[in-house]
Amino acid sequence: MSQDSKKNPPHASRRDFIRDSSLLVAGGAVVGGSLSLARSAHAAGSDVVKIGLVGCGGRGTGAARQAMNTHSSRVELVAMGDVFGYRLQQSYRALKGDERKDQVKVTKDQMFEGLDAYKRVLESDIDLVILATPPGFRPQHFEAAVEAGKHVFMEKPVATDAPGVRRVLAANEQAKKKNLAVAVGLQRHHEQAYKETIAKLQDGAIGRIDLIRVYWNGFGVWTRPRKKDQTELAYQLDNWYYFTWIGGDHIVEQHIHNLDVANWLKNAYPVEGNGMGGRQVRKGPDHGQIYDHHFVEFTYEDGTKLYSQCRHIPNTWRNVSEHAHGTKGFADISGGRIYDTKGKLIWRTKGSRGGHQQEHHDLFAALAAGEIPNEGEYGAKSTMTAIMGRMCTYSGQKITWDEAINSELLLADTDSLTSFDSKAPVQPDADGRYPVPVPGVTEAL
Repeated sequence: MSQDSKKNPPHASRRDFIRDSSLLVAGGAVVGGSLSLARSAHAAGSDVVKIGLVGCGGRGTGAARQAMNTHSSRVELVAMGDVFGYRLQQSYRALKGDERKDQVKVTKDQMFEGLDAYKRVLESDIDLVILATPPGFRPQHFEAAVEAGKHVFMEKPVATDAPGVRRVLAANEQAKKKNLAVAVGLQRHHEQAYKETIAKLQDGAIGRIDLIRVYWNGFGVWTRPRKKDQTELAYQLDNWYYFTWIGGDHIVEQHIHNLDVANWLKNAYPVEGNGMGGRQVRKGPDHGQIYDHHFVEFTYEDGTKLYSQCRHIPNTWRNVSEHAHGTKGFADISGGRIYDTKGKLIWRTKGSRGGHQQEHHDLFAALAAGEIPNEGEYGAKSTMTAIMGRMCTYSGQKITWDEAINSELLLADTDSLTSFDSKAPVQPDADGRYPVPVPGVTEAL
């Protein structure tokens, strides 16, 4: 599953593995471990892996469903948490209405609501936690999950600013020391079609690669009207996509997938970037702070250029894809096609798709086989690539990787947000509008 995977001795039972993998024993004491992991049974069809879900929106609900749809173990959902009660109930009803409803073992006292819901889920009798809240909270939640000794599947992106990325990287090192699995929802890594295409290109199918182009151009996503008597923080949490501190802007929240493919292909991360962006269509207060278009030119250490384009504007060209250009041809990476310099198709993948499900098949199969997969580092660094791009577009400055990842610009202290009455990290003006980045004015780092 990951180049960082480690094997347990082949004679170890799955029950022993999942128990021991989360325990650090020092002088006979368990340090940061979780005895609940001892509950995974031994090798036959009776195995049960208990999971918890933090963040019960569409992606979290989907991830829980996909985890329960795996075949290596019987996976049961036993705890759920979300800041909003209505979302928690919607997710529970949806999962109980599925064909896997008998695997939903969540009782009323294991359904948690509020900003501390993640703590209650982590205190539950679970082996693995799915972290699927908006990404501004991911560093805080991931750190807590590792401290609690839980295996983790966390959605991308894993942070919204450089301090958050560093926090994730530090927690990931602790996860390795504790033998905790860490999977990240960059599902293209688990699609056979992508894996075959990347391997062909890395083997030189189009020669030296000089240019990569990646796109996430679409029409945009939902907005949610402000509710009567809703606090400012509750409103921002409900409309998280439009606030940079919690959503990261769409270059981070969505376009990370395409940027990650480029990094995967290069087996590297850009050393600098410059770009531009703005708000031409998304101008109202209901669209918070974020831009509706970004363009970034990234440069890798060997001089390879990565052109990155993402847009949320209705009635424009829609495209979500990745492409590579080399000395001997070019490739539609997302389409799994390779062409020679004259445009003749010379190779096409026959590999499968369905990465959202496959990433869970791979995770639970790895655990069943006694492996400890860890995707935390590339998940964090691809997140940082997207954040660096946003830094470039917001500020209008050329920024290096070292400058970006060492930035002290903290968008929000999420640990201090304990209730809906907590002060929101950004505040509207008298007209209800939020501060919007201005290139040449906005602080880069």
